[in-house]
Amino acid sequence: MSDTCTFCKILRSELPASFVYQDNDISAFLDIHPINRGHTLIVPNVHFEFFDQIPSQVFAKMTNTAQEIQRAFAKAGIIAEGSNVFLSNGEIAGQEVPHAHLHITPRYRGDGHRMVFSGTDPDPVARLELNQISKSISSALKQMDWMPPRLEGARVLLRPIVELTATNDS
Repeated sequence: MSDTCTFCKILRSELPASFVYQDNDISAFLDIHPINRGHTLIVPNVHFEFFDQIPSQVFAKMTNTAQEIQRAFAKAGIIAEGSNVFLSNGEIAGQEVPHAHLHITPRYRGDGHRMVFSGTDPDPVARLELNQISKSISSALKQMDWMPPRLEGARVLLRPIVELTATNDS
């Protein structure tokens, strides 16, 4: 944990928070500056500044918890018309607390909040350029020998995709 991180201080009970969920890996508490009633932050209990530093199973738990919180909104009397689930990674992307976290925010028509990236519509990118960028990223993933993680839950097991090859069994 970080000595100066606001979320670490909350997790150590040095600052107050209104928790909606806690376990050994993650915690979820209400945002002190909510976009709307019920705006919840989901954080790993270990300090990671950026989301790509969070172990895959912990990040999966964070997203699963966001789904459960979404389902709980209506039962808690928060009848939203939709929601935003987002994560800002790095100060340039709007991350205000340097402890990786997910937001789940109930949304209502006319609530006065907009989720925008730059305030203007970007120019469309030509398909050829998009294809070149996607090939570069795909190639980098292969060079990293990256595979999706094996995720296990109480009722589910997700394994990495394995490319099947033809056999001579016939």
